[in-house]
Amino acid sequence: MDRTSPGITRRTVILIVLAGVGVVLLSVLVPIQSLLYGTVLPASFLLGAAICGAPVLSVALPRVAIALFSAAAFVLPLVASADHDPVWPWPWSVPALIAFAVLVGAVTFLHGWLPGLITLLVNVAGSLVAALLVPSAADATAMAADLIVASSIAAVAFLVALLVSGRVRIGEELTREREVSASEQSRRMLVEERTRIARELHDVVAHSMSVIQVQASTARYRVPGLADEATAEFDDIAATARASLVEMRRLLGVLRTEDQAAELAPQQGIDDLPALAEGLRRVGADITLEVGDPGHTVVPPSVQIAAFRIVQEAMSNAVRHAPGARVTVAVGIDPDAVRLRIHNGAARSAGEHGAGHGLRGMLERAALLDGTLSAGPDGEGGWLVVATLPVAPPPPPQVSTSSARPVSTKDHQ
Repeated sequence: MDRTSPGITRRTVILIVLAGVGVVLLSVLVPIQSLLYGTVLPASFLLGAAICGAPVLSVALPRVAIALFSAAAFVLPLVASADHDPVWPWPWSVPALIAFAVLVGAVTFLHGWLPGLITLLVNVAGSLVAALLVPSAADATAMAADLIVASSIAAVAFLVALLVSGRVRIGEELTREREVSASEQSRRMLVEERTRIARELHDVVAHSMSVIQVQASTARYRVPGLADEATAEFDDIAATARASLVEMRRLLGVLRTEDQAAELAPQQGIDDLPALAEGLRRVGADITLEVGDPGHTVVPPSVQIAAFRIVQEAMSNAVRHAPGARVTVAVGIDPDAVRLRIHNGAARSAGEHGAGHGLRGMLERAALLDGTLSAGPDGEGGWLVVATLPVAPPPPPQVSTSSARPVSTKDHQ
């Protein structure tokens, strides 16, 4: 619904404006019609009310308004005095002419061009017939000029209302399209967020729970001399892990979109990067991969998964957007972080980098681990991705012992 302000519709505003215009025109038409055209006061008042009230009535009942105005405008010259001053317009007075233009404009704006055109043509024809039926002191030339002026003013009102209504309808359609686009974009962002959550849950939680289940199930075979109570405890852990995996996969099925299949294969890590690079080399990519020695650094599964996905996406983007360019991947592992550097030179064939969902996914994976990632042109026509993924989460804030004090029961009151 079109609104100019909360609780007030556009139609209500138009109704109020037309009512005000109608009251002003009626207060002017009645004395002019009675004094200058010799119409008796009751007839001037009744016919004037019909003429000036028709625009207001057209808001809700356009057909009734058109019929009422046409009848009143046709009768008004018939009840006028035959010896009125020929200086004044004929067959309608100026207030009646203004009311006619207002009616044509209101009907056209609110109900379309066809009702407005019918209102214009019917009343122009009616005024012509009324002028021919009633003898007037004005000569034929003056009467024809008055009719032309009346028709022209009403025609201008018709055209203006037609243009304005068309402009308003176009604006409404654009507004609706913007609302639909905003709604669709919001829905798409929600789907992407659900997909991201599903991806991270599967990559980290589901794989870790699978490992727990396997370790608990095989504990009796791997640990000799395990007590019966401990064996039963491990069996309970394995059963709980299996039940949790079922619930996790059901949750993933809800979070994933319809076109995404569940990933049941073991999650890849840094050790799988050589196989990834070899697979791309087989399709013609020129890739050099260097993976540093981790030494005694233990890289958590979540960091390994994120590192693999970032390198995978960066290499895929390089092959896709810079076909034929040399791609260099360096993976450094130190006690603090896993550092990634993926660089491709300028493309030897058509292709350019885009900043789409792939880059957003890499940024999300780095941010989830409190890491950093930057991607952009290298200044020589190539593209560079640099990421730092902390191996351990940041330590919790330390509480100063000097400021600590015993907690009494009053602190909780």
